[in-house]
Amino acid sequence: MESKNLNGRVLKNRVMKTLFFSATVIALVFLVLLFYRVLSQGWGYLNWNYITSFPAPYPEEAGIWPGMIGSLMLMGVVAVVAVTIGISTAIYLEEYSPKNKLADFIRVNIQNLAGVPSIVFGLLGLTFFVYLFGIGYRLLAGGLTMALLILPVVVVSSQEALRSVPTEVKEASYGMGASKWQTIVRVILPAALPGILTGIILSLSRGIGETAPLIIVGAATAIYTLPDSLLSKYTVMPIQIYKWTARPQEEWQFVAAAGIIVLLIILLLMNAIAVWIRNKYQTRY
Repeated sequence: MESKNLNGRVLKNRVMKTLFFSATVIALVFLVLLFYRVLSQGWGYLNWNYITSFPAPYPEEAGIWPGMIGSLMLMGVVAVVAVTIGISTAIYLEEYSPKNKLADFIRVNIQNLAGVPSIVFGLLGLTFFVYLFGIGYRLLAGGLTMALLILPVVVVSSQEALRSVPTEVKEASYGMGASKWQTIVRVILPAALPGILTGIILSLSRGIGETAPLIIVGAATAIYTLPDSLLSKYTVMPIQIYKWTARPQEEWQFVAAAGIIVLLIILLLMNAIAVWIRNKYQTRY
């Protein structure tokens, strides 16, 4: 009887292993096919002139420069706002807030906000930043909206990094006469910094690929000047790519594919930096 049960468990294990492996292979096949199609269509259009040129009425003259600069400036605003508020919130929740039901309620809802559809944040940005605060359809409104989008992720990842610092390390700091603030600044934050930076970069890599919130708060589909301030009109790479894909001529699909390659390169670089920071500076306790 025991032998039959053992054989049954072994069979179930093999079946589940085969199913999971098959699902992984299928997903990878579709991903490889997608990358192949994008690379085969866009590689011929990808050159330095394409990267540094402005949108044009003809596909052979079109470029993604305003979208790339707009995306980078937007991420600068997002980083300043989300990092400042996100890390401060995480420090308060982990080190200062009382351990009660209200604090638990706040933590749970911050985690839930990380799963809210991005278009909801776009509507919030339109209501508050564009209309209520009177910023208008400007780069600053887009940056603040995207900061709202990634803020819950920054808070949660920062909390996890702060929580990973062993209690013994904190107590050793207190035992040497350091105050709570000195312990946070000189012990906890340096130890948690690799995890915090990794979470921030991964959050920004999510934000740089978002489209729906920025369409709602008025990012232009094409502009022919670079944004020179936070109150300038702007566009971003995903919206520029979307506009190209909406055109019926086949050549514009190749231009859009080249834009996708540029965006993927930036995303891969951001993720590589996050992995490098984690592996190089993470402290092993």
